[in-house]
Amino acid sequence: MKCLKVEQTKGLQGTIQIPGSKNSSLALLAAACMADYPVTLLGIPNISDIRVITKIVHEMGGRIYQNVTGEVIVDPTQINQTILDPKKSSSFRTAYYFIGALLAKYGRVSVGYPGGDDFVSRPIDQHVKALQMMGATFTFHPNHYVVEAKELKGATIFFDKITSGGTINVMLAAVLAKGETVLLNAARDPEVVDTAILLNSMGASIKGAGTHTIRITGVKALKGCTHTVIPDRLIASAFLISVGCTGGSVTVENIIPEHLQACLSKLKEMGLHIEFSSNSVTAHSNGIVKATRIRTGMYPEFPTDVQQPLTVLLTQAQGKSIIAEKIYPNRFNHVQQLARMGANIKVRSGVAYIKGKSQLYGSNVHASDIRAGIALILAGMAAEGTTTIRGVEHIERGYGNVVEAFQTIGAKIELQSEKYTQNMNKLENAR
Repeated sequence: MKCLKVEQTKGLQGTIQIPGSKNSSLALLAAACMADYPVTLLGIPNISDIRVITKIVHEMGGRIYQNVTGEVIVDPTQINQTILDPKKSSSFRTAYYFIGALLAKYGRVSVGYPGGDDFVSRPIDQHVKALQMMGATFTFHPNHYVVEAKELKGATIFFDKITSGGTINVMLAAVLAKGETVLLNAARDPEVVDTAILLNSMGASIKGAGTHTIRITGVKALKGCTHTVIPDRLIASAFLISVGCTGGSVTVENIIPEHLQACLSKLKEMGLHIEFSSNSVTAHSNGIVKATRIRTGMYPEFPTDVQQPLTVLLTQAQGKSIIAEKIYPNRFNHVQQLARMGANIKVRSGVAYIKGKSQLYGSNVHASDIRAGIALILAGMAAEGTTTIRGVEHIERGYGNVVEAFQTIGAKIELQSEKYTQNMNKLENAR
């Protein structure tokens, strides 16, 4: 077992290169399996979720490999079966993209239920409704479900609730479906747009990605191409938030500032000084932070994936802050862990009431999901003493080199084995 050791850090300084988007990469790898030729993807992050997808594609007969220059090659030409291992496909949330990607071409896909970060409920009802309207049938089993379709046909689909995953999944299915599909009340996320750009480069006909109405005209086949994944706006946001927790100045490079506007606006409101260019953002902070109110929503509103790291910053703000979580009302597993460190946070009906400024103290805590793990790292840097974070495997699902990245900007953080930590504790006790 591994754990992170984090010491109090003051005045982060430096520059971080932001990797490719995890959420976008998961969709792009599935989309690449639709082609009749190999697809080259640049900027795919080296994280555990990507390694699971690689194993899944290999088990289907396809191949994913990385060449010496770091390009990821997806070769789907030998895919010969579409039964995804239930355990592997349930280990992350977006395995359902393989339904949209493979159903029109192969007629049948079996996949495990959505897994990954557990926020109590990850409904796929909008996926099911939309694909049924296009001609698919669903059979639900205890640990997996099977989707079948002799032929997918275009349809006009209104999403009852804006869903990024549902928009991407149905867009994938519509690309090789017969006729035109119109998606109404579609998600506008950058990851949706990134997937559409790849598909169009492969020969698809998609218009309107990035708006609430997307039109897809089905094509008969897709070709290979080369595509670069967008930078990870969520990772970039977390590093910028870290400056507020410790003071200092940090620049994130290789990003698209427009994708971070909701977060940047709040950080400015809280007293951070923000500068940006065409592909970088710099945050400066003297450690004095103002309280604020946050309401999460679908892009371009404040992202739910940034709520947890920002919660830590709000514990250090002067005054009372409120976070209303409107996407996943139960996404507050990190609060109990922060409370162990001295945070004063109350949660009622999907709303967190945060009283600052709290003195945080190092403690033994557990990361229950990716973003909660990053939140605990930030808390550890703001806390007096040493913080030990377990559940590192959750963090590694979304951050490939989190320790090295934080060390680059001066954070006192180390990855240790559980055995090493126990031995060090024994030595301390012996003294």
